[in-house]
Amino acid sequence: MLELGSGTGQHVAEFARRAPHLVWWPSDCDETCLRSIASWRAHAQLANLKPPLRIDIERPEWELRHTECAEFTAIVCINVLHIAPWRVSQGLMAGAARYLSADGRLFVYGPFMRDGRHTAASNAAFDLSLQRQNPEWGLRDVADLAALANRCRLELLELTQMPANNLVLTFERCAA
Repeated sequence: MLELGSGTGQHVAEFARRAPHLVWWPSDCDETCLRSIASWRAHAQLANLKPPLRIDIERPEWELRHTECAEFTAIVCINVLHIAPWRVSQGLMAGAARYLSADGRLFVYGPFMRDGRHTAASNAAFDLSLQRQNPEWGLRDVADLAALANRCRLELLELTQMPANNLVLTFERCAA
C-alpha cells in the first residue's frame, strides 16, 4: 500500500496498526510532513510501516525510489486533490497507472463535485474558501477525474458515499 500525501503520518500509522498484514509506504513532498511521518512511525513501532518516501505527485513523472516494490496492490490519496493545483490530479493518475499492479486499485478520498454541482452547501462554501486561498485549489468534479483517469488507462470502478459529504473514488486499470 502506498499512501500519497500522508501529511502528518497519523493516519497511515493507524492504517498500518489496523491492517498488519499489509505493508504501508507513506509519502509526502513536504520536509516538515516527512519528519512528522518519521516520528509517527517511530512512535508506532510497526514492522509493516515503512520509512516515508519523498514523492511530489505534482510532477507527472514522479518515481519511486528506495522501495522493495516495483508495483503496489493499492494506492491511497486522502484529502489532497482539493488543496492542490489540477496538475497534482494529473500526476496522481499518471503515477497510479505506472505503479499499480494489474489488479491494483487507486482510492481517492475527499470532497468532490458531481456533474458540476456541489453535493452539499457546506462543500460549496468550502470550495469558495479554498479558491480564495489559492485560485488553483478547489473541489474537483468526479467526471473530470474519471476522464483524466481514462486518459491514463484507469477507470472509475466505484463511488462510495462517506460521512461529512465526502466520497471515495475507486479506480482500476482499464481492461486491455
